[in-house]
Amino acid sequence: MACSHHVLAKDPPARTPAGCEECLAGGGRWVQLRLCRSCGHVGCCDSSPGKHATGHFHSTRHPLMRSFQPGESWSWCYLDEEMVA
Repeated sequence: MACSHHVLAKDPPARTPAGCEECLAGGGRWVQLRLCRSCGHVGCCDSSPGKHATGHFHSTRHPLMRSFQPGESWSWCYLDEEMVA
């Protein structure tokens, strides 16, 4: 199945370029970072204790996140559960 949400992808600036928004506010830690392609929220991945990127999806329904790791350019669609180019 091909993701139909890729047309919603934007390239917003990171709201917190230094790290996960919630972890920075609460003193948490993260493994890797994800950037919401709707609003620029930076959240931590599901390998991180807070899983804030997925939490952001559940609270906003913004479907697309991209890796916010240097050298990585892949995106993930939460609704279709697949990688997006």
